[in-house]
Amino acid sequence: MPRFRQILDTMTAYKPGKAVVAPDGRSYKLSSNESPYDPLPSVVEAIAEGARQIHRYPDPGSVKLTEAIAARFGVPADHIALGAGSVTVAQQLLETVGEPGVEVVYAWRSFEAYPLLADLAGVKSVMVPLAGEDHDLDAMAEAINDRTRLVFVCNPNNPTGTAIRRGALEAFLDRVPEHVLVVLDEAYREYVRDEDVPDGLTLYRDRPNVCVLRTFSKAYGLAGLRVGYMIGQEPVASAVRKTIVPFAVNHLAQVAAIASLQAEDELLERVERVVKERTRVRESLIAQGWTVPPTEANFVWLRLGERTLDFAAACASEGVAVRPFAGEGARVSIGDPEANDAFLAAAKAFPR
Repeated sequence: MPRFRQILDTMTAYKPGKAVVAPDGRSYKLSSNESPYDPLPSVVEAIAEGARQIHRYPDPGSVKLTEAIAARFGVPADHIALGAGSVTVAQQLLETVGEPGVEVVYAWRSFEAYPLLADLAGVKSVMVPLAGEDHDLDAMAEAINDRTRLVFVCNPNNPTGTAIRRGALEAFLDRVPEHVLVVLDEAYREYVRDEDVPDGLTLYRDRPNVCVLRTFSKAYGLAGLRVGYMIGQEPVASAVRKTIVPFAVNHLAQVAAIASLQAEDELLERVERVVKERTRVRESLIAQGWTVPPTEANFVWLRLGERTLDFAAACASEGVAVRPFAGEGARVSIGDPEANDAFLAAAKAFPR
């Protein structure tokens, strides 16, 4: 048999959120943090028009999309690197630093792709336990050593939804050595309403070792097309662009992302509906007696411990798919009001 890398024998494949169907046919997928809304008509129209060009390769540099992102956020175009979803850009970042002996530091639990991506890049993961449901930034700073090349800070954190405020984040960044790249993973930035949670784009400009990850999958509702991006200073962005697979961002993804930026006001109205539903769901759960940490993302987190899988099964029996992390807790995406009501009913009926 061919010989493969030994690390593959120890790796656990990424487990995406699944859909479930109740006996009566009801099905509410609240397991993947997706937007509950269809694409806007103008975006669908752009995709349909773009389909006329899919016999051609996409623009390998995503020039028009890069220019649109640069204009939207007021950053130089050469500060931007794109990829097939922010998770792929995260992989590209690890490939820019990955060498034997290199370490990457991140909180745990956090985005479950981090360990997988680190293993594939051949770097060692240093997982720093959360302090309750929050990043333990002091412990993360202490975990950085001469072998550390990169630190992921997921803000808001997935799956807990908790967010780091400006003072704490800036103090942490001040402690990180200049040769260590800090990646602010802001996949849920559009859902943040706490004014003290900083926009990473206000931090990276004066810090050459800081970059920001964003995605069109969540708030922009393009999860099925896979387009994400990184904004960092030119040396960082240039290095990341070297690691992209040719033509990774397909043509339809590019035109849909551009159309979404053009329709951003309308899209953000939908985001505001999700935020209002997030508040309603969290307050309803608390009224039922659950402990639910404050969340700045499009999901809520329930720390359930050994009851996690039983809770997920109880929700599934009512047609509600949640994302369980065995022995820890369940992450529940915010859907439309009907889906959220179905989840709240299942949570209320669960014995505690």
